[in-house]
Amino acid sequence: MLNIALDGPVGAGKSTVADEVARRLGILHLDTGAMYRACGLEAARLADIQDEAAVSRLCEEGKLQVTVTYTDGVQHTFVGGRDVTGLIRTQEAGTAASCVSRYPAVRRMLVSAQQALAQTMPMLIDGRDIGTVVLKNAPVKVYLTAAPEARARRRLAQLQEKGEAPDFEAILAEVNARDWQDMHREADPLRCADDAVVVDSSDMTFEQTVEAILTLAKAAE
Repeated sequence: MLNIALDGPVGAGKSTVADEVARRLGILHLDTGAMYRACGLEAARLADIQDEAAVSRLCEEGKLQVTVTYTDGVQHTFVGGRDVTGLIRTQEAGTAASCVSRYPAVRRMLVSAQQALAQTMPMLIDGRDIGTVVLKNAPVKVYLTAAPEARARRRLAQLQEKGEAPDFEAILAEVNARDWQDMHREADPLRCADDAVVVDSSDMTFEQTVEAILTLAKAAE
């Protein structure tokens, strides 16, 4: 069964690249970032997310259970029985996810759910601990990255398309801060798995990035 682990820092384009790679391979894409965002939003609704003990209790009580379904190949993410797919692509959700993802109880809960899904079908899973924790034995492991400046420029363009007028230096500072936090957290920090192939998309087009990962996947079939 073909399982692909795709890791990388914030803003590397993991979700959009993973969507296209999975589509061309005819497999599903599990966006674990969506799961953490859903968990973070619900935790923020129910407690102070800076209080690790309170968030951990919510996990133990089953109040932050995240589930995933697919409709026509599109992931829908649920928490507490609510479909929050349309609510999790906000700055608030990203901030909440960044906070709760530091907590071992949250990571244990979501990693277990992700591993269970991966055992049922071929799947491409993207995140920050897939090759190192979730799918340690995946036949294909990719670490997708790009220079912080390149990632900040992409985020700038996305916000400008929405009619916003963001500051590049502020976005770059946010990218660097998120990198430091992800790479230095105690629970499952972001790192490149020893057996992963690094794909640096700083100077690559979207299509070139997709093709590079497809080549690796097809070689493993």
